[in-house]
Amino acid sequence: MHNTALATIDLSALRNNLTTVRTLCPRSRIMAVLKANAYGHGLIPVARALCDADGFAVARLSEAISLRSAGIRQRILVLGTLLDVDDIGLCSRFNIDITVHDRVSFDVAVSQSRGHPIRVWLKLDSGMHRVGFSPPEFIAADGILSRHPGVRELIHMTHLSCADEEIEATTNSQISRFGACHLASSPAQVSLANSAALLKFPNTRTDWVRPGLMLYGASPFSPASGPALDVAMTFSSLVIAVRQIAAGESVGYNCRWTSARMTRIGTIGVGYGDGYPRHAPNGTPVVINKQIAPLVGQVSMDSLTVDLTECTQVNVGDEAILWGPTLRPDLVARHVKTVAHGLLTSIHTRVTRSFIG
Repeated sequence: MHNTALATIDLSALRNNLTTVRTLCPRSRIMAVLKANAYGHGLIPVARALCDADGFAVARLSEAISLRSAGIRQRILVLGTLLDVDDIGLCSRFNIDITVHDRVSFDVAVSQSRGHPIRVWLKLDSGMHRVGFSPPEFIAADGILSRHPGVRELIHMTHLSCADEEIEATTNSQISRFGACHLASSPAQVSLANSAALLKFPNTRTDWVRPGLMLYGASPFSPASGPALDVAMTFSSLVIAVRQIAAGESVGYNCRWTSARMTRIGTIGVGYGDGYPRHAPNGTPVVINKQIAPLVGQVSMDSLTVDLTECTQVNVGDEAILWGPTLRPDLVARHVKTVAHGLLTSIHTRVTRSFIG
């Protein structure tokens, strides 16, 4: 049976966004972030499209192994924690970089890497307080890892928590804290920038940058700013029903929306079972035939409803765009009070993915 919900991925948009990153930081190497199935776009197709990147960062070892098994030869970094000693052997065997951020991951790396040489990214908690060594711990760990015979290469890294915010004090503080720890440690390459920092803080465009969201064409800023980015995913479905309702009639579960006038209602074949956010409020835009049709009523598992009263010539079978180049995911995310990352990674497996470009 044909599935009306469709995620169309434009691979040329991904390549264009990678070129934008290269233009911004021509002297940096690019570790393209492919976490969460490449932000919902498809891990292997995206990696192949971004073959000009210097490396790929993932969150899970299973993702890294999938890339290697698909013939991806670029450098691969696992950003997540490796707690199983056997995982270090797999990383050495498949030439995968690891992240060391606490005493447990440090002990595993030190004990296992003698027989399995690895590349290590040593992570400082510069203020996000999620994972990472404190400054004294970072300097002490560097002192051991930088001389360890099983460590083929050591890179210093941190993660900036507020680079997408208007006030820059927190980010500048994190950068300063990282700089002090780096200077107090062994010479090593440096990686600071996520997408937001890469766009807003030129001093974070160091040896390695780690763009994620911007590669997929969404802006980390609200409202969007910076260079033009090409949205890679078009999430769409079809109009499956059109009906007229009288003033005072309600639509959908719990009567969340009631018409104030004679209203033309369109039903779209996509819902939270496909990954569209159930909590999307009335008024969230949907594009049909280049016209905005505001969402009305509670999103259902398999469908949602829109107000077509101000739209001309909308019929059953017409395409409805939930987000894409004509309706940017960062704009939809603001309506839904989430982030573009959350929308893009929410697409469920029953949604057909199609690749173009």
